[in-house]
Amino acid sequence: MVERRVAQPGGPPERRVSPRGEEFEVAGPAAPVELMGAPPIPAEARAELLVLKSGGTFLCARPDGDIRARAASGEGLYAHDTRHLSELRLALADAQPVLLSHSVDSGHRAVVNATNPDMRDAGGVSVPQETLNIRRTLLVADRLYCSLELRSYCPGPVTVPLSLSLAADFADVFEVRGVRRRAARGRAMVPNVEAPGAVVFGYEGEDGLFRDTLVELDPAPSASEVDGERAHLRWEVALEPGEVRRVLVTVLPSSGERRPPRRPFEVAAAEQDRDLERWVGECARIETDNELVQSVVAASIRDMHALLMPVRGVRMPVAGIPWFAAPFGRDALVSSYECLLLNPRLARDTLIVLAALQADADEPWRDAEPGKILHELREGELARAGLVPHTPYYGTVDATPLFVMLAAAYWRWTADLETLSALRPALDAALEWIDRYGDGDGDGFVEYERRSPAGLLNQGWKDSDDALVHADGTLAQGPIALVEVQGYVFLAKLRIADVYDALGEPDRARALRAEAEALRAAFNEAFWNEEEGTFALALDGRKRQVASVTSNPGHCLYCGIVVPDKAAPLAERLMAPDMFSGWGVRTLSAQSPAYNPMSYHNGSVWPHDNAIVAAGLKRYGFGDAALRIATALFDVAARARDRRLPELFCGFERGAGADVVGYPVACMPQAWAAAAPFMLLQATLGITAHAPTGTLGVIEPRMPDWLGRVELDRVRVGEASVKLAFTQVDGVTTFSLLEQQGDVAVTLTATPR
Repeated sequence: MVERRVAQPGGPPERRVSPRGEEFEVAGPAAPVELMGAPPIPAEARAELLVLKSGGTFLCARPDGDIRARAASGEGLYAHDTRHLSELRLALADAQPVLLSHSVDSGHRAVVNATNPDMRDAGGVSVPQETLNIRRTLLVADRLYCSLELRSYCPGPVTVPLSLSLAADFADVFEVRGVRRRAARGRAMVPNVEAPGAVVFGYEGEDGLFRDTLVELDPAPSASEVDGERAHLRWEVALEPGEVRRVLVTVLPSSGERRPPRRPFEVAAAEQDRDLERWVGECARIETDNELVQSVVAASIRDMHALLMPVRGVRMPVAGIPWFAAPFGRDALVSSYECLLLNPRLARDTLIVLAALQADADEPWRDAEPGKILHELREGELARAGLVPHTPYYGTVDATPLFVMLAAAYWRWTADLETLSALRPALDAALEWIDRYGDGDGDGFVEYERRSPAGLLNQGWKDSDDALVHADGTLAQGPIALVEVQGYVFLAKLRIADVYDALGEPDRARALRAEAEALRAAFNEAFWNEEEGTFALALDGRKRQVASVTSNPGHCLYCGIVVPDKAAPLAERLMAPDMFSGWGVRTLSAQSPAYNPMSYHNGSVWPHDNAIVAAGLKRYGFGDAALRIATALFDVAARARDRRLPELFCGFERGAGADVVGYPVACMPQAWAAAAPFMLLQATLGITAHAPTGTLGVIEPRMPDWLGRVELDRVRVGEASVKLAFTQVDGVTTFSLLEQQGDVAVTLTATPR
């Protein structure tokens, strides 16, 4: 990891003083980050990880609590897109403890229990296996706390040799994902162990920023040693029978001149717990008679809290851990949309952040154009040094219409005209981008084509390079007009017109509605594939249909752009065996030459995609199909250890004895997967809101036979809130209004739309 410079005979080593006044010996230029076969490595990446996050800090550790960052799973402690701890190895008498159990009780805390192998203590006394208990509590706040409690069940006193190996490679997250630098990295520092009870790792980046990792140890180790970029620490822990001793390791990542003040472990734990309690208290309360559904809902609520990150003083959800723990426009917008029933404030905060970061200039390097909503914001070394364009990067075609779409949906749930008035300039700019830059050739459809040489080739939600394929398997050439993007633009214009009416601009509102209807007519003509009974994935640069059968048109059902006579064949095509695997709707038909159930976008199954498709099917009256999708996804969650839906999973067919096949490097937790259960519940129960008229609608509620009762409390519609109960008996779902606070009318409609 570090190339050491050899000093001239008698010459002093090069020294560096950090902005905080700590002196380091410079080890030399940092060598490329070791990945031992860059991602993906399925065998290693499948390993289950403990994932904890709070704010802008997150941890990916092995189930035993160790960090060994040479795996494709992205292990480490991260802050500000930098890995501040790349190794944390615990040993007893130079042997690895034996894992007994691990559990995650929240998004920020985990507990690991382990025991000892056969060993000898510091005095040579035999310590039989399973006579020591090592309880490791991991807590992530703005730093990592690792509390090690050792308890002895030996019949006599023992002195346990406890050792800890630490390293910090300060890798940019892009490097961890496999990006190789063309030039050397910054300057690595020799770990500083001169202060008692502390180790400091330092790195001066190519961006000129000094980053460090302070490790505080209580009690101080009895011995410490530096070996290259690693620090090895050792304690001799004397234990009487039944006695417990604790070693607390606190790891604080920081950069620049400021280092946050010390906070005791107990104080940080209490603060984190209170913040989670506040979040849960802000959310709608969902209670069911099904233990599985209840645990999935609880896990999703915790994960959405853990994924919140402060950006410009406001918290919004990041996309996922480990690869996408940063602000992503599309992901934040979609997950906030999915959570409108749960907590509409999430949408408000996301809109405020993205409006503040909206592009105001034409910059090809960042794929930026005035009015465009960002794709991804990074603040690591590579971004700050200008080696990647993510400051922010704007290469997304759908975030801008999704921004308008979410603003309109937020209005329907809250009637918050004050926020919409403040967002008015951003909405104007976004609509201008859709018409001017998004539709560069003036054909009425929004297209994309990469301009940045460091940008994304494909810029919809299926953004892998091979995701846009014709029916014969060949790659489509741009500019590309994606099918779902036209649906987003339609719904955005149709619904945001209501906001312009409320803002006193009826002429603008009428124009937007007319534009939406014109788009609807043109879309159904240009994109419909009569032979397949579905809509084409896209139009390519020659305006030819990209006729692959995919899940994308299901988003158009949700947006309502599909004319009624095309809805039934589309619903049938989405649920056909080559599309519906039994675990969910595949991204690409199994009949396509490009189909691969283990690919990222060409045959896999994505929970958020399925939630949108299910909601679209319900909108057009296909309630049974929506229930099939909901049942499949809850079955997937039932098989997950922590009841979490993953970012995606493989599209293999469900059969007798066949289990879900995980995707090797899927993020978990991931925001729009964590939010998918809320959209599924809202869709199957048929809940819609229109706060401007003070109404909450329940449209043909349907519940599966494995769910008997659902209660929703603190469901907010404008300033009012309601408590609803849904009951299913013999295939018939009924609902009742249990409580109401404020002025809202709850209505039941027997048929959708």
